[in-house]
Amino acid sequence: MSFAGVFFSLLAYAALLLFVIGLIARIIFYAKTPTPLKIPITPAPKTAFGVFLRMLADLFLFRRVLRSNLWLWAGAGIFHICLWLVIIRHLRYFLYPVPDWVMAMQDVGYYAGYAMPFALLFLLARRLWYEKEVYISTFADYFALLLLFTIACTGLWMTYHGRVFLIDVKAFILGLYSFSFKPPSTHPLFIIHLLSVFTLLVYFPWSKLLHAPGIFFSPSFFQKHNIEKKRHINPWDYDVEPEPFYTLKDKEILADLKKRAAEMKKYDRTK
Repeated sequence: MSFAGVFFSLLAYAALLLFVIGLIARIIFYAKTPTPLKIPITPAPKTAFGVFLRMLADLFLFRRVLRSNLWLWAGAGIFHICLWLVIIRHLRYFLYPVPDWVMAMQDVGYYAGYAMPFALLFLLARRLWYEKEVYISTFADYFALLLLFTIACTGLWMTYHGRVFLIDVKAFILGLYSFSFKPPSTHPLFIIHLLSVFTLLVYFPWSKLLHAPGIFFSPSFFQKHNIEKKRHINPWDYDVEPEPFYTLKDKEILADLKKRAAEMKKYDRTK
């Protein structure tokens, strides 16, 4: 059991644990956040099944993004499709034996790996080119894009140029299942790739990247347009004890002002 095997295995466990804890914490936070207003985006469905279909369309087809910006819809859509294809391609490192359907997706994932960096460059260029995007962009937006771009580029370079011993990679990953702490590949690109993935896991639950689960808790998405049939009760509309218009201090100030006004009348020369 080498030091590298123990060190990177513990990093993997810590990153996965923080990812799961952060994801659960954010979902609980979303679920507990009250919805004081009835604000479904119109035209909105009037049934729960219609809301479910609309959420699926927004989640998988980016329907709302398509209505607002065609180029953003194309760039974001290509990136998300490529990301999922690359993830499916990587399942061969996590499964043994490898299922046939995963092997059948290897060629598709191969080309998706080439397309993903270009989609990320397009999304980054939008934030650097358009004045409106520059104004609303923050460090977190650029950090997420650059982190994903680093993962994509190091993965491509390892696969087709800087050859990495894949047996060591798969032994390290499968060793995490049994706590055997196998040493990973010592190739510099793989170390950068691995550390970038760990950083993404830790950063993901606390960033804007967590928009997929958040869509299920967004009032404008999950609310039905049924205000004519059912009254929406504001959870923040709790009973408040009425208070007098004038507090004790206000009354004291008012009495003092009246006293001063009475004294000033003594010196009024107009009478």
